[in-house]
Amino acid sequence: MKSAKLKRRVKLIVVSVSITILLLLSSIIPIKLAIAYAQAPQPQAILILGGGRGRETFAAEFAKQHPDLDLWLSTGINDEDAEAVFQRAEIPEERIHLDRRATDTVTNFTTLVDDFNSLKIQHTYLITADFHMPRAKAIAAFVFGSRGIAVSPIIVPSTNPSESWLRTVRDCGRAVLWIATGYTGANADPNEEE
Repeated sequence: MKSAKLKRRVKLIVVSVSITILLLLSSIIPIKLAIAYAQAPQPQAILILGGGRGRETFAAEFAKQHPDLDLWLSTGINDEDAEAVFQRAEIPEERIHLDRRATDTVTNFTTLVDDFNSLKIQHTYLITADFHMPRAKAIAAFVFGSRGIAVSPIIVPSTNPSESWLRTVRDCGRAVLWIATGYTGANADPNEEE
């Protein structure tokens, strides 16, 4: 009888601690984002989530309107094609940062967050397709938000249907996993570096 009571008490404590941690996490991120928006009300960089030439072409035109901002292209079209798109738009090469570490939308953010932090970037434009933006913003809120980096979304129009909310929920779970463990679940082999 005592062991069943003890097990229930331990379970109650574990659940209570877990809920407390989730509540703290959910309140800390909005505070960090509010501080980021206050300290950097205007974006300091442009982040493009690759996924088709249309995004890169749109971003190149957008970058012309923001000549003081560097661009980070996370994955996307191959380097030669990306360089050609930005060259045609007359974007100076020194403004362009091609990053090929990401394998999916979650890792678009987890691979760049430390780079942005080291450069003291607290606010970025986020460029991606309309169907992809809800999931990208949700992941950014967790990954970038946990490090005090805000995003201002810039939507690239497309004809693609909206993504399933299940993908957003799954990737938000992966973002929380990354916050807690540093692992996104992107690789099948947990010993393989992400």
